[in-house]
Amino acid sequence: MKLLVVNGPNLNLIGTRETQIYGNVTFEAFFEDLKTKTSHELTYFQSNVEGELITALQQSKADGIILNAGGYTHTSVALRDCIAAISTPVVEVHISNIAGRESFRHDSLLSPVCKGCIFGFGLAGYHLAIQVFDL
Repeated sequence: MKLLVVNGPNLNLIGTRETQIYGNVTFEAFFEDLKTKTSHELTYFQSNVEGELITALQQSKADGIILNAGGYTHTSVALRDCIAAISTPVVEVHISNIAGRESFRHDSLLSPVCKGCIFGFGLAGYHLAIQVFDL
């Protein structure tokens, strides 16, 4: 099975950004390790640009998508509409527990159109999301 992992804005800074929340391992290092722990074919895309994320989702040939939309989770109607429009199942992942953070992070525009959501388990959330596609 082919899975696409998509990270949104500021997630390129994992490993140096707010390490008390996001840890001190870069996502690239984590992703290389993640690929060795699954039989699925994983590819990765990251962008700080909303339209580029939408294009990646629309053009994906993957069987499933794991999406951490970062701050766009709470603001992007366009990203929500994209997820609703594509047939590829999307699992929403957040490293932190968005319900336990600032009130503006409590609502996800994306959750209602995703296959499922995983919040608050650190980078292990990506491992959990892969398992969703095995169900």
